[in-house]
Amino acid sequence: MYAALRLLTISGVFALSVWGCSTARPEGPFDPGTVPPAPDYSKLDNWAAHPDKADAADRTPCPEAIDWQKTAQADVFFLYPTSYYGRGTGSDTWNVAVGNLPVNTRTDSASILFQATIFNGAGRVFAPRYRQAHLQAFFTKDKNSAEKALAVAYRDVLAAFEYYLKNWNNDRPFVIVGHSQGSLHAMNLIRDRIENTPLREKLIAAYLVGWPVKRDFFRSIKPCETPMETGCFCSWRTFERRFGLRHAIETDVVCTNPLTWNTREGEYAPRSENKGAILRSFCTMYPNISDAEVHKGVLLCSKPRFPGSFLFLRKNYHIGDLNLYYYDVRLNVQARVEAFLKDF
Repeated sequence: MYAALRLLTISGVFALSVWGCSTARPEGPFDPGTVPPAPDYSKLDNWAAHPDKADAADRTPCPEAIDWQKTAQADVFFLYPTSYYGRGTGSDTWNVAVGNLPVNTRTDSASILFQATIFNGAGRVFAPRYRQAHLQAFFTKDKNSAEKALAVAYRDVLAAFEYYLKNWNNDRPFVIVGHSQGSLHAMNLIRDRIENTPLREKLIAAYLVGWPVKRDFFRSIKPCETPMETGCFCSWRTFERRFGLRHAIETDVVCTNPLTWNTREGEYAPRSENKGAILRSFCTMYPNISDAEVHKGVLLCSKPRFPGSFLFLRKNYHIGDLNLYYYDVRLNVQARVEAFLKDF
């Protein structure tokens, strides 16, 4: 199930470039006895975002971006990226407890606020807390421990999705969204629980960002090739243009251009087509900040231009996969939901 770990080529560089030596490693090999208790998804505290509670996913960066969750006819199941890393978490196990306050604070102030909010204009946002695997699961030589830790996290994702279906879905169509570790789990969720089942007819689209998705990973679900296509998936990993041109080699990995919404190799979309990014300040939009071009399984992006960007030296833009194209993704998911609902 987790053979995708072996796809971590240049995509795996992101954590080292983002967190560097600050990452505290789990102590010893995976030990089932140290795994925190499984979450109870009937408790809203075990959801980072939920339409029945006030949370960071309810915010919008400007008055024009309206939170439509209360009247939305669709749902969004959002799986956040790894926020369990570094010191100061009070934990050194392979999986973190869903009640870990430092990790939850990091999750809510980063991915829920800056990523999950992209989707509140299209559907009710459900984001389960899960016993995520430590960041080192993606870099350790102990692949056995890594796969076991990721399996624990995935069990939670399955349990949360099943609880959502039974108690809150009410036959509504949905969007599946993930970033990084969240995308790994979302991919498996779609293949194991949605594809080739009756739920397939309710899948509006999937945004599987920040993780390599091979073209043959799904049996029937195809990459999106138009901005309003439904029942398909989008995926991209963002790198500085020159770096990507030198290192990208994955021709069997899907990459979607989030400015053109197709996977055509070499079709360049200039900065002028970028609707706006949300970066360090949630309430500051940067239009025309970045271009986009698909190249050998990755998304090429010229260095973004924003105040202080001369200090931005990173070549892997993984941390900004969604935020560099915040408004483009927001408008696109709205368009796909509207197109789907016309025939639902």
